[in-house]
Amino acid sequence: MSVQIKTDNSPEFAEAVKEQIVSFNARHWDASLRQPLGLKITAENGELIAGLSGRTFGNWLMVDYLWVAEHCRGLGYGKGLMLEAEAIARKRGCRFVLLDTLDFQARPFYQQLGYQLVFTQQQYPLEGERYYLQKML
Repeated sequence: MSVQIKTDNSPEFAEAVKEQIVSFNARHWDASLRQPLGLKITAENGELIAGLSGRTFGNWLMVDYLWVAEHCRGLGYGKGLMLEAEAIARKRGCRFVLLDTLDFQARPFYQQLGYQLVFTQQQYPLEGERYYLQKML
């Protein structure tokens, strides 16, 4: 058999590879345990001022994104979203939370909420650092 390596940076190809991994993984665990978790805070006019997105899977809550509008930072919205996400995760049977943040983002904020640094990815993407933090629920 003759094979070739070709470049394909398309979103469709990335999705096809992802689906192959999902199919393989499904033979080893119950993928239905994976549930999205999204929370948002909106102003009276409907403007999005803060949001959290992630997912629960078995024992774990993975927080992908936490964002608060600049003019609303320091008002407790981020903390409120994190505490609500943790409460939902507990109800779903989660025992741990994992998230990451960059060196210019929110590491002290997460540490004030009880998160512990478990890994530092250095020189990310070139000169900075990416921190992986975890918390037991």
